[in-house]
Amino acid sequence: MTATCWTRTQDNDGIVWLLLDRPGSSANALSRVVLEELDAILRELALAVPRGLIIGSAKASGFIAGADIKEFTTLSSVDEARRLVRAGQSVFERLEALPCPTVAMIEGFALGGGLELALACRHRVALDDGRLTLGLPEVMLGIHPGFGGTVRSVRLLGAATALDLMLTGRSVRADKARQIGLVDAIARDPDGLKALACDFVMKPRAPHRPSLAQRALSWAPVRPFVKPRLLAQVRSKVRKEHYPAPYAVIELWSKYAAKAAKAYEAEADSIAQLFLTPTARNLVRVFLLQDALKAQGDSSLAAARRVHVIGAGVMGADIAALCATRGLEVTLQDRDAAIVTAAIQQQHAKMTERIKDPARRDAAIARLRADVDGTTVGEADVVIEAIVERAEVKRSVFAALEPRLKDDAILATNTSSIQLEALSSALQHPARLVGLHFFNPVALMPLVEIVRGTLTDETTMNRAINLARRIDKLPLPCRSSPGFLVNRILVPYMFEAMHAAQEGVPKEIIDRAAMDFGMPVGPVELSDMVGLDVCLHVGTIVSNALGKATPNLAPLEELIKAGKLGKKSGAGLYRWISDKPQRAAVRGATPADLQDRLLLILVNECVAALRETLVEREEWIDAGMIFGSGYPPFRGGPLQAARERGLDDCVRRLQELAARYGSRFTPDPGWERLRQPN
Repeated sequence: MTATCWTRTQDNDGIVWLLLDRPGSSANALSRVVLEELDAILRELALAVPRGLIIGSAKASGFIAGADIKEFTTLSSVDEARRLVRAGQSVFERLEALPCPTVAMIEGFALGGGLELALACRHRVALDDGRLTLGLPEVMLGIHPGFGGTVRSVRLLGAATALDLMLTGRSVRADKARQIGLVDAIARDPDGLKALACDFVMKPRAPHRPSLAQRALSWAPVRPFVKPRLLAQVRSKVRKEHYPAPYAVIELWSKYAAKAAKAYEAEADSIAQLFLTPTARNLVRVFLLQDALKAQGDSSLAAARRVHVIGAGVMGADIAALCATRGLEVTLQDRDAAIVTAAIQQQHAKMTERIKDPARRDAAIARLRADVDGTTVGEADVVIEAIVERAEVKRSVFAALEPRLKDDAILATNTSSIQLEALSSALQHPARLVGLHFFNPVALMPLVEIVRGTLTDETTMNRAINLARRIDKLPLPCRSSPGFLVNRILVPYMFEAMHAAQEGVPKEIIDRAAMDFGMPVGPVELSDMVGLDVCLHVGTIVSNALGKATPNLAPLEELIKAGKLGKKSGAGLYRWISDKPQRAAVRGATPADLQDRLLLILVNECVAALRETLVEREEWIDAGMIFGSGYPPFRGGPLQAARERGLDDCVRRLQELAARYGSRFTPDPGWERLRQPN
């Protein structure tokens, strides 16, 4: 068989070097073709056994990122899924059975199926160049390891460590991987990595074994005591009906304890069932949406190197720190030196806490500097304005700022609600103005809305998209419109919670209805987290601009006047202690139509946004709500959830709600578009 993915060579010591370089891809993934070719090579090596086998990557990006996710979308039955998994298992069993030392030589990353391949080798060595990431993140896709990973990880690491990796999907870095035994040795440079791999072949040694305490957890008398604790931990995070995969991992371990051939067969049966669940289908869809967002931009444009941020409040300071952490030279400006100094000191303290490597930490701190007078504006490739949310103030700043900008600099505003057309009138060159709408907290929220005004040119949009990718954010291009995309859709959802509260429904029950659906927090708690002043400001702007009625806002205004702004002030709709809302113990059933009121009014606004073409693609709306608001990924997004429920049922229910609660529930005309093929 002629290999097109694998390069096979044999050195003078009789060691076979097998390097993966999947054609047409920047990163290696385990597709059917890759596995079939590997299987053929392993069959040949079993007949003419070399002194040792070293498996690595020929790509600079890393080892293997996992299985080819796109192939999951083609599975049409449980039997087909099981055949795919069993085929992969048999390849790794063949690798494990080779009667010579086998070494996985890992650079960059080994994730999912890539790490499972490494686990089938007798040893693993890795390069610690600051990039190394190892993990079994399959639960993020609604499945679990399927190429023997649920078995080999427990055997190698012990139950506690292996289950933690599989149940959380978290990854580990170099030092941690060495500490837990996931890798046998660490090299500091590529030549050292190759030498380590050779050493493990030339001087065979016993594979790593977990400690006795770790092994004891898998003993038959112990497992029944451990399982309830594991289930309790998982239940505190996710519900089985929403995310079945972690529960399946616990069941596999508790029944088979990673022993015997039955453990592999059970793993295949389990993952085959999971592949066909709505959760897995939707999470795979979300993964591919994320990849599509990442693929945007124009790599031919010069990369930004210097960023100047105007506004040292919470958002401006966080944006500046993020840019500095990601390698950009950043200056921060505000009207008062004390404000800038305090903001930078606070951000430096956060960097010290978050960045463990001293060299990286010191470099990031050095890249964030104060510039109260804006003397470096003329050097910046991107200037980001993050000041008070008042159009006249922003226009004044822009008018004074524009003559000092480089000819090719772009001017970005972090406004969360003001349309760009209301700001560009102050500019001689409005084509360079773009919205970069970050979400709070900046460090954690993955989405950035890239807002195009009517005069914003394509180069400006692409440079803004490139900047978002440079700082590891997901760029969502959208048209300038009241509230843009995410806030526009959230306003009726959060206002509907206010309607329900004013009807006498306890806020705890309102939040419970949303969280039962899968929302990470309810709309009342979310309002407190955003800030009641911000909610009132943005909600009023969006509602007035779109001609929509609002609930009675007087109670909200009274809270704001009293300084009760939500989480940031310690009190709002809830009282907050240690960053936690204090909920009353409220009993009683959730009103039968409450969940529909909250979620269908949100979907109806998504349909309106689609009809008005705020974004170019329907799936961008789902992506925006998942990555910008925390809409439950296992639902696939609001529009995907509506399709799964049934469009006709959604429209019928909206009509019923409109008859009972008012015209705000009237189905948008855009529902007809959704009935067309997606």
